[in-house]
Amino acid sequence: MSTTTRHPQPPAGASQHALPDPGEQVPTLSWPIVCLFTFALALFGASTWAALTDVFPAVATIAASSAAIFVLFTVLHDASHYSISSHRWVNVAFGRAAMFFVSPLISFKSFAFIHIEHHRNTNDGESDPDHFVSAAPWWQLPIRFPAMDLPYIGFLVRNLRRRPRAEILETTALMTLSVTVIAAAAFAGHLWTLALIYLIPERVAMFVLAWWFDWLPHHDLEDIQSENRYRATRNRVGSEWILTPLLLSQNYHLVHHLHPSIPFYRYVAAWRRNEAAYLERDSAISTVFGQQLDATQYREWKRLNGKLAALLPVRMPRSSAARHASTHPIPVKSVERLTPDSVKVTFDVPDHLSDQFAFQAGQHLTVRHRTGGQEVRRNYSICASATSGELAIGVRHITGGMFSTFAVETLRAGDVLELMTPTGSFGAPLDPLTRRDNVAVAAGSGITPILSIMRTTMEIETESRFTLFYGNRTAESTMFAAELDELESRYADRLRIFHIRSGEARHPASLRGRIDLAMVQRLLASDLTPIDRWYLCGPSDLATTMRDDLASEGVPTDRIHLELFRGTNRSTHVDAFPASKVIITLSGANHTVELAPGETVLESALKNNIDAPYACLGGACGTCRARITTGAVSMEQNLALNTVETEAGFILTCQSHPTTPTVAVDYDS
Repeated sequence: MSTTTRHPQPPAGASQHALPDPGEQVPTLSWPIVCLFTFALALFGASTWAALTDVFPAVATIAASSAAIFVLFTVLHDASHYSISSHRWVNVAFGRAAMFFVSPLISFKSFAFIHIEHHRNTNDGESDPDHFVSAAPWWQLPIRFPAMDLPYIGFLVRNLRRRPRAEILETTALMTLSVTVIAAAAFAGHLWTLALIYLIPERVAMFVLAWWFDWLPHHDLEDIQSENRYRATRNRVGSEWILTPLLLSQNYHLVHHLHPSIPFYRYVAAWRRNEAAYLERDSAISTVFGQQLDATQYREWKRLNGKLAALLPVRMPRSSAARHASTHPIPVKSVERLTPDSVKVTFDVPDHLSDQFAFQAGQHLTVRHRTGGQEVRRNYSICASATSGELAIGVRHITGGMFSTFAVETLRAGDVLELMTPTGSFGAPLDPLTRRDNVAVAAGSGITPILSIMRTTMEIETESRFTLFYGNRTAESTMFAAELDELESRYADRLRIFHIRSGEARHPASLRGRIDLAMVQRLLASDLTPIDRWYLCGPSDLATTMRDDLASEGVPTDRIHLELFRGTNRSTHVDAFPASKVIITLSGANHTVELAPGETVLESALKNNIDAPYACLGGACGTCRARITTGAVSMEQNLALNTVETEAGFILTCQSHPTTPTVAVDYDS
């Protein structure tokens, strides 16, 4: 149930001040209006052609014509305030043309007169022609919205003596023409065609116009314009990313009533210029959901939500719903050549598996492929943004590589691959309201997880900055070169990419060679320690050396994120580990197996035909991650789990040797 509050006059101190200068002047010609007008006419023409040729469903042509009429009202509206041009005749020309589409029952001059009376008498009962809608009971709104032009005609009739004879004659001629066209169409059997092209769309547009341009700004406000101009209508804040273009800036309707002559596309700028002055005058403000705000509440709302408004819509990436890495057959959507020896493989994930294959930036997929009677498992980092809804990997050919050879030379769209659900924890949590400095170092195919992290970070953390050092031999061997160029253009003020080349003699000397800490320090030209996050991915000697060098320079290790595509060789000194009984929880079932001295938990599971998830067997991918619930283990190496995960009890089962007689691990955690 809505409530109405009548506000007092503005404070005396405020009323002593003149209306704030909007800082905007009527242009010689409003090019946004010209563009809107041209677009609307083209859209209406296209929808008319579609209706006459019956190439689209009726609902589509009605929607298109309604949108065109809705847009033309803004042309009419600005023309009525002479905001389109400093030349009066230009406004009249645009106004007459737009009026013919919006409502050809009255002339443009009559509409302008009635609309100005609305401004003079906002919320003042019968003196305000728009009061028909703004003060209507809620149950009458569906009837009054599409009939919005009827009270305008009644208002004109009541004021006939005040209007020039030429204006009344023009209105009479338009009414007569409208009735004649409708009657002729009905007599010729084309009334439905006329209804499809214009009569129905015009009522739909009128419904939306009454709702968005009249009811939303004015309902439940009793102050009249002559008493309190700052509370006769309101601004509606929040979700400006969609409301401002959708309402063509009329969510800042208060600014329009305070400064009727400024063009519609300058309302927001005028508000920002004088926000403090408007707030001093107790201006009416509400949120997008109708919550009324006074000046103090608005400032608090802006503090809490102002930054977020610029980010919306923010699609925070979801993690996979899979309890552990599980395998599913997934069709290949496309295979795109990146370089002569690499491809981007995009997958067509079925809808019923979309939650299983949701991922965080920096995660990877394990591909299971059988060739020559032998199964191979390979890890490939996801290269798509975690908010994109796309699942894709980058594959570079490795000499003798069974799957990479198949992917680069044979794989085609429509083929089906066995994919494990996403795993890994290379990325870091993102926060839309934070500001961080990120630096990534990648070489070769190490760009794939970095690309996902970089894309996702730029989209979600709109104040964060990113610097990428990407090493390759030549430009031709650079994976995702076009995507990187596009990203750098899109986020030019926040993203820097240094392409380091080791095999191009003509490449700039400062960017030639191999990446090392000295090169990074020189190109960053700033201290390393304030950097919030470091991402390192590439050959193990590059990544591990860079990690150690950063740590030696004082960079906290918890800021350094490392990803390796394969682990180092396992130790052969495992005889000291005892035999053990291992209880394995997987997919809701418990399995108890005997583990021989020197075996890992994963080896004992596979030996007993338990289909535990795994991939690299080297402690680098994290696919075999499980949580230890009983006993203790010793991991030979850990290149995949972060400190938070290990402190929570997670282990890499491919690297874990029990050190107690009984050990229980849970893959479902």
